Amino acid sequence: MTPDPAALPTVTLKIERRSSHPWVFQKMVERPAARIPPGSVVEVRDNTGRWVGRAFYNGHSRISLRMLTANPDEPVDAAFFARKIADAVAFRRDVLQLDAVTDAYRLVHSEADGLSGLVVDRFADTLVLEFFAAGMYRQRAAVMDALAQHYPGAKFYWFAEEHVGKQESFDCRPPEPPPPGVVTEHGLRFRVAPGSKHKTGFFVDQRDNRKRFAGFCGGKRVLDLCCNTGGFSVYAKALGGAAEVVGVDLDEQALELARGNAHLNNARVRFVQADIFQWLREVIPHGERFDAVVLDPAKLTRDREGVEAALKKYCDMNRLAILAVAPGGVFLTCSCTGLVSEADFLESVRRAAWQAGRQLQVFEVGGAGPDHPFLLSVPEGRYLKAVFCRVS
Repeated sequence: MTPDPAALPTVTLKIERRSSHPWVFQKMVERPAARIPPGSVVEVRDNTGRWVGRAFYNGHSRISLRMLTANPDEPVDAAFFARKIADAVAFRRDVLQLDAVTDAYRLVHSEADGLSGLVVDRFADTLVLEFFAAGMYRQRAAVMDALAQHYPGAKFYWFAEEHVGKQESFDCRPPEPPPPGVVTEHGLRFRVAPGSKHKTGFFVDQRDNRKRFAGFCGGKRVLDLCCNTGGFSVYAKALGGAAEVVGVDLDEQALELARGNAHLNNARVRFVQADIFQWLREVIPHGERFDAVVLDPAKLTRDREGVEAALKKYCDMNRLAILAVAPGGVFLTCSCTGLVSEADFLESVRRAAWQAGRQLQVFEVGGAGPDHPFLLSVPEGRYLKAVFCRVS
């Protein structure tokens, strides 16, 4: 089938298309003669006149085109979204067999599942959609209809962060948040509150790292820095059998959920509301040391201009965290800042150790769970770094 140029508006590239990356930036796209509403599906041709695919177009966004298909026989319609969603669900259910482990996982991971601009997390019978593109937001009804085929009776919540709405020029109005629910992960229970300021409600990407870290906590004294809703703390105590666990975070709303999660699992954890920099500077001089320490801060920057400052902050917080680790203890340090590469993050941790006068023996560098796949052509999808070390 030859694409019908009359069916959809056509957008032309300034370059020859020689990439499989789904993003095409504004500077590479000719301005259309007629206005095309943000998020419209368009035909794309390169500067040789060759048809290269169909995409979401947004002239207001730095990412002007998000390629959806390079198959001329594949229209972008409700059936397209149904196929993509079915494939994403089958991968989690049949290949990864996640339902045997948890009822909380990443169901759609944007470009890696062929749905650029969409993230879907499952929390038991609640599905949370996060939109990063005007085009995907315009298709939300088709997406939710497709999801409902696989999760009948599911409740839906959707949102977009304010800065995304401004960049993409769409007004996402979330519905009333569903009531908090309880999910199960590796036999542990966690209360999840979609619609809170904590992204989709719970950090499912750290599921396997939480279990791995818990294995080093038996009978140990454990410190969870930037503990958020208490995932690592609860694992350390309830699954790992830690002798003592202290969780530190500045966010009282997160700590309230953390205390509830500890109670759900009969885990005795001491949670402290404090800025980790100030808290560590107070306890380290008094000889406080922990056998296992995890540092898992929130994303530090969304802009390339902020990467240098983010790396400096990573270095500063890691230096203090390393000083709190007892000799021979285990240290897990994480970064979910996608713009910070693994190499740059490791270098910032190396500098932190040098400044602290400690040696780090790195024995594992991990990332997000397998429900967060990435394409080799889209390295941006591999955002989480989790570095396990022994401190001497």
